[in-house]
Parts: sequence; C-alpha cells; structure tokens
Amino acid sequence: MQTTTIKLKFPATANGVKVSALTLRQPTVRDMRIAGQQSGGDEELREILLFASVASVGQDDIEGLTYVDYQRVQRGYFRLLADREAADAGPEAPGQAPARDGRQPV
Repeated sequence: MQTTTIKLKFPATANGVKVSALTLRQPTVRDMRIAGQQSGGDEELREILLFASVASVGQDDIEGLTYVDYQRVQRGYFRLLADREAADAGPEAPGQAPARDGRQPV
C-alpha cells in the first residue's frame, strides 16, 4: 500500500509521542465508511477522522496540529490520492516514480 510522509513545520504529539512527521497510507473503503458514519454528516469532522485513521493517530492528535501543518496533511492526502489515480492511468512521468517502498515524500 502506498504511503506519503508529511514533514511538519511544528513538532506535534501523535499517540503520546512528539513527532516531526506523519505518515499517511491510502484510505480503504472501510476508512471512508467509518469516518462518514462517525461524523454524522459534519464534513470537517469526517476529514479529521479520516486523516486520523490513515495516519494511525487519534482524532485529538489531528485536531492538535497547527493549521499550517493541518493544511500540509490535507495536501499530502490529496496528493496521495492523485498519485494513485495517475499510476492507475498509466506509466509515470520520468522523475515521478515513487520510492521502491511506495512512499511519496511531501
């Protein structure tokens, strides 16, 4: 499964540990369904729950990010989805190939 690592501008707490980066994995259908069900129709909460799930951190950890870092997570998440769609469409452009372990730096 492809992942992307988001370097944070400001250190944050994830699962009780100070971190300088978060690694996101591609969401599953289950992730999408659970976030939708738990959010009760609140789109902002759905996104926070989804990011927490794909980063393997708690909701409070995502909510505790600075807004600058939250925007970095958003961009990384949507880039991860776009990278997957591009890979499904055909060969990647030269210089755009992911690392052998599937990780995409942001």
